[in-house]
Amino acid sequence: MITTSGQVQAAQGDESVVVANVAGVVSFRHPVTDGMSVSKGAPILNISAENMPDGDPVKRTRIAYETAKKEYERAAKLVKSQIISQKDFNAIKESYENALLAYEAISKNQTKTGVSVTAPLGGYIKNCLVQEGDYVSVGQPLVSITQNRRLFLRADVSEKYYGYLHSIQSANFKTPYDNKVYELGELKGRLLSYGKASGGTSFYVPVTFEFDNRGDVIPGSYVEVYLLSSEMPDVLALPVTALTEEQGLYFVYLQLDEEGYKKQEVTLGASNGKKVQILTGLKAGDRVVTKGAYQVKLASASNAIPAHSHEH
Repeated sequence: MITTSGQVQAAQGDESVVVANVAGVVSFRHPVTDGMSVSKGAPILNISAENMPDGDPVKRTRIAYETAKKEYERAAKLVKSQIISQKDFNAIKESYENALLAYEAISKNQTKTGVSVTAPLGGYIKNCLVQEGDYVSVGQPLVSITQNRRLFLRADVSEKYYGYLHSIQSANFKTPYDNKVYELGELKGRLLSYGKASGGTSFYVPVTFEFDNRGDVIPGSYVEVYLLSSEMPDVLALPVTALTEEQGLYFVYLQLDEEGYKKQEVTLGASNGKKVQILTGLKAGDRVVTKGAYQVKLASASNAIPAHSHEH
């Protein structure tokens, strides 16, 4: 097992950036905040070109479409009489079809207050990139939406462990905001790849996993990663909840009898985030407090072990 740092990242294809399809001034239909949920097709904001120097883009595309339509209908009659060539007719027809597509694309979201910008997919607002009253041009990013259905876990591994990377099978990771340890095996996770070289300015090799997001993992968060290979046989291990720490040393509490406890220093080995290998300090058969160890520690310091404050 290798312990290192890493980052949770959104998987490709699960994010979409909504861009402005017309130029104009932004107005929000309702408050848009990072993290809020949106459904596919839901209106997010409006873009109004009222009082703009170039005029209303919807009106412009409608006029362009109607003009192209009349020209196309006229050309359709002329080509039958061979007054214009088939080549000229095809060019007029193409202009008409392009004008029709442009008009349909912009007019379907037309409202009284401008062009409505809608969510192309259901998910969550990752970033709102504009504010009320901002002027935007065509193609300018407005908001990014993420679905968070699949996430990447990228672990940055020191070069000294490169020889062990081929044996990595899975990983656990611990989030800083709730100290919860997640097992990729329970999240339909899988190893995607590991780097064959470190970056030019880095001494770390990336190892990347993919897993299902059950809704409580935040993309972009930095995490502690425990890389797992094959199981280690005949290992003495304890839940990490059994440990207490004092000035860099680790201790557990052994239960001697109903009310008697002994503080025991231990030496730690590898950890998967939930359990930790005990190298020295314990032997098979020892009864160890695995939950509530810190309560026992505090109680022993005051010489008053509270009843029912521990589990085994």
